[in-house]
Amino acid sequence: MAEQMTPYRPEQLDDIDIDILRALQNDARLSTRQLAAKVHRSPTPVFERVKRMEAEGYIRRYLAVLDADKLGRGFVVFCQVKLRQINRDIASDFVRLVQSLPEVTECYNVSGAFDYLLKIHAPSMTEYRDFVLNKLGAFDLVGSIESTFVMSEIKHDYGIPL
Repeated sequence: MAEQMTPYRPEQLDDIDIDILRALQNDARLSTRQLAAKVHRSPTPVFERVKRMEAEGYIRRYLAVLDADKLGRGFVVFCQVKLRQINRDIASDFVRLVQSLPEVTECYNVSGAFDYLLKIHAPSMTEYRDFVLNKLGAFDLVGSIESTFVMSEIKHDYGIPL
């Protein structure tokens, strides 16, 4: 018989906090009263818990999930970037560059053959090519770029498993 794993719980969060976070991940527009009903608690303590979790950084922000296709940004590319050389200053410069590029919606410093993994939303292959040639490729310490084009999205979960 397989043992059931107990999920990790930071010491500052109890089961009620986790239930609140789960409910907010599913629908961040819930009013305090609606949220309290979902977690079977009264509104005032739920409000106080949410404010505490916001202040402590467990809840970083609230956002709307948009439809990239309807907004003309449905061409998704995962772009692996290898820098010619890397040190603290070069890495900082690259991070500043990436943060200034609205096409880049996610960026990760990774281990392995490449230094960074970027997720890019573009209107088309032509626009992505222009992005690589005129923006990303303009950073002179980019050594290589490898692009993987998304053909269809199978799973995209915005939440964190709790």
